[in-house]
Amino acid sequence: MTKLSVLDLAPVVQGSNPTEALQHSLDLIRHAEAWGYNRYWVAEHHNMRGIASSATAVVIGYLAGGTKSIRVGAGGIMLPNHAPLVIAEQFGTLASLYPDRIDLGLGRAPGTDQLTMQALRRTLAGEIDAFPRDVSELQHYLKEPQPGQRIIATPGAGTNVPIWILGSSLYGAQLAAMMGLPYAFASHFAPQYMEPAIQLYRENFKPSEQLQAPYVMLGFNVCAADDEEEAHYLRTSSLQSFLNLRRGMPGQLPPPVHGMEVTPGEHQMIQEIARCSAVGDPVSVAAQMNDFIEKTGADELMLVCSVFEHKARLRSYELAMEASRSLAVA
Repeated sequence: MTKLSVLDLAPVVQGSNPTEALQHSLDLIRHAEAWGYNRYWVAEHHNMRGIASSATAVVIGYLAGGTKSIRVGAGGIMLPNHAPLVIAEQFGTLASLYPDRIDLGLGRAPGTDQLTMQALRRTLAGEIDAFPRDVSELQHYLKEPQPGQRIIATPGAGTNVPIWILGSSLYGAQLAAMMGLPYAFASHFAPQYMEPAIQLYRENFKPSEQLQAPYVMLGFNVCAADDEEEAHYLRTSSLQSFLNLRRGMPGQLPPPVHGMEVTPGEHQMIQEIARCSAVGDPVSVAAQMNDFIEKTGADELMLVCSVFEHKARLRSYELAMEASRSLAVA
C-alpha cells in the first residue's frame, strides 16, 4: 500500500492571520496522526502573506510537540538560504527533542523572489551552484564526529536525521540518485518533468548508508468532499491561489467561487496540474488516486489540500485516507 503524508503550507486565509493558520496546522496534524498519515511536512517560503511557515524549524518543533508518533519534517528547507551548520544544529535539536520523528527535505530554490532572497542571504554569489557541496557538509555534521573534527554540531552530531532531496526538475533527481537519498518531486505544482525525473532517479540510484533502494514520494493535490460538486467548488480556492502566484500576485488564500475567469494559457496550466490531482467525492478520489499510483509507482504520496474553511480541509484529508484504505481492501 502506498503511504500517504501531508504537506502543509500553513495557509493564511483572507480575513485571518498567521496565529490562526498555525493553530489550524496543529489541529490538522493531530487529526492526521489519528487517521494514520505517515508524515507531516511544512515548507519554507518567504515574503508570502498567505504562508505562515517561513520559520520552518520553529513550526516543526511546535507541531512535533503537539503530537506523539507522526513523523514531522521540512518539505523543505531551502538550503542556499542557510549555512549547513545552522540547519544541522536546528534539526539536531529537533531530533534530540523528538527522536526518530524528524525529516529534513532539502531544496535548492530560494522559496521567494530575488529581492527577498538578497535580504535573506545578504549576497547572491554562487550559493545555488554549491548545493551538492552544502548537502554533503550537512550530512557530515549530522553523522558521528570523526577524530580531530574541529566543527561539531551540538545538538546534531550523531542524530543522523534522514535527508531527502526535493525537486521540480531533473537536477534533484540526478543528485538524489547519485547520493543515494530518497527523492520527493513537486508534481503537485510542477508536473512537467515528473515522469522523466522518476525514471532518471530510479535508473541511476546508488545505494547509501541511509537508503538501499530508490524511494519516490510525489506531491499530489487532493480536494475531497462528500459531494462531487462541493469538492470542485472548494478546489477553486487553491486554483485561484495558484494562478495569482503565476501572475506575480501571491496573497492570502481566497474563498471559493462559482466559476473562474482564466486565459487559455492559465487553463492549460490548470489542466497540467490536474494530472497530479484528485478532486471529487470519495469514490471519485479513490479512482483518481489509484490511477496516479499505478502510472507512477509512487512509494508515497504527499497530499496537498488548500481549502478555505478549516473544517472542510479536515474533512478532505479524512476522506482521502478513507479512499486510500478502500483501495487497499479492494
